[in-house]
Amino acid sequence: MLTRDIGQFIDCGRLWWGTESACQSCTVAWCEQDSGSETPEEIRQALLSEHGPARLRLIEPETSPVAVLRALREVHGLTLTKAKALADELKSTGLVGTLVEMELVAAQLRQRSVRAAVETQSC
Repeated sequence: MLTRDIGQFIDCGRLWWGTESACQSCTVAWCEQDSGSETPEEIRQALLSEHGPARLRLIEPETSPVAVLRALREVHGLTLTKAKALADELKSTGLVGTLVEMELVAAQLRQRSVRAAVETQSC
């Protein structure tokens, strides 16, 4: 039987992900970690399945679009066109992702004096 722990974290303003795996019937074990604008989808889906999604909302939807676009482009490495689409989604329904992903975007927004809140579903 294989035991696998997975997670995401923020270090120095960057999104990181990691896994630790161990075989319960032998001594084989390993870990893996990386950073970047995106976590592998398998890890994201496992985190969303286990903990549920988090939603990022703007507290003041009429915030400066320039600050919002800069934060989104910096976090995700997006083109201006893609960042505009994501900003529109943020202003209307909010962005949905893992808690750590949404906290990272919220931190970037707050650095630009954009008030944002991350909501999670209650269990």
